Amino acid sequence: MKIDFDKSNGLVPVIIQHVNTLQVLMLGYMNEEALNKTLEEGKVTFYSRSKKGLWTKGEKSGNYLLFQEMMVDCDQDTILIKAIPLGPTCHTLATSCFGEPDAAGFIYALQETISDRINSNNVDSYTRSLVAQGIAKIAQKVGEEAVELVIEAMQNEQDRFKDEAADLLFHLLVLLRAKSTRLQDIESVLRSRMKA
Repeated sequence: MKIDFDKSNGLVPVIIQHVNTLQVLMLGYMNEEALNKTLEEGKVTFYSRSKKGLWTKGEKSGNYLLFQEMMVDCDQDTILIKAIPLGPTCHTLATSCFGEPDAAGFIYALQETISDRINSNNVDSYTRSLVAQGIAKIAQKVGEEAVELVIEAMQNEQDRFKDEAADLLFHLLVLLRAKSTRLQDIESVLRSRMKA
């Protein structure tokens, strides 16, 4: 992967996108040194045009951007980095410097919350206790919620239908996590079917 740093006097724009929600978080600039530091340390580092030097996002606040993957555009002069933000990205404490609502990609954020609950030591966590009962119990719960959703679909109670759909989706996410499967994996299967 070649990046043309010479085209803009050694700097290229870098778009930062949340790896799970795909929300655009910010725009910065990198020189070759900043890119190398990012790849070596796993924390997104920029070249600050105002400070005239390297700046690792989060070095003061602790709100780092953990590098996950990178792509370069067709002209090889712009970088897209997908990252996991540890806290708000914007200095205003917003998730995104572009003011996008946090709800974008909510299901992916819920997937991460489920993982956090499973890995927690919280004995009062429903999610943790369900997973502790094993795959059979989680699968049974998904089946129960699916049946309840079908029943509500046959009724005219729209709010109950939405509640049951939410319950089914939540328990499906728990089952996916218990089976070491992510939403991205399911998306890949669906995308491959669209191509077929």
